[in-house]
Amino acid sequence: MSNEKTLNKTFVVTIDGPAASGKSSVSRELAKRLQFAWVSTGAFYRGLALVALKKEIDFDNVQGLEALCHDPDWHIELKTERTCVYFQNQDVTDQINHEDVGSFASRISHHQNVRAALLQKQRDCALGNKGLVAEGRDCGTVVFPEAQVKVYLTADSEFRAQRRALEQGADVRDVEMAQKIRDLQDSSRKAAPLQVPPNSLVIDTTHITLNQVVDQVQAHVSNLLKTL
Repeated sequence: MSNEKTLNKTFVVTIDGPAASGKSSVSRELAKRLQFAWVSTGAFYRGLALVALKKEIDFDNVQGLEALCHDPDWHIELKTERTCVYFQNQDVTDQINHEDVGSFASRISHHQNVRAALLQKQRDCALGNKGLVAEGRDCGTVVFPEAQVKVYLTADSEFRAQRRALEQGADVRDVEMAQKIRDLQDSSRKAAPLQVPPNSLVIDTTHITLNQVVDQVQAHVSNLLKTL
């Protein structure tokens, strides 16, 4: 099904931004308030990276990675709290959140053929739902370019590192260095680089609470819904 046909049936809110800018927490809470489905599109890349590691497929083997996108040994399931990855019927979601897996995910996301292979799977998350909140790095620019609402979250680099280090129990300096490398990779790649989607609501989350961010986005969505 085309993206346009999907959007005719589903109200889509996209939330993009760099690592640890608050995308997951904000999008998850927003989806709860709106009673929409929720997906973290990054789980597709992280899941693919983890499965490639388990199957010992080289990250420069584009054909191998492209084929792995359709491998029945792994799949994605949408849950209220998490976008879950299953490998050989085992829930491996906790493993995909490791910083090294995120770095590998960023690396394989540079391959255009891999992105194309995962694209329809990401878009299909909107099927059968009255609404969808999708978060990631290219949701508003590539995955759902016709989304009714687009949001871009940003935050100070040090603040983002502190947030992620606290979540993972890791060293702040190590996390900040890894995030800077990933930010550069994501923003400079030729295939769907991280960027602010056109006509999006941009929010700096550095000095405001989660609820304040969600309140802003919810108000923005509600104002638009009133015009429909």
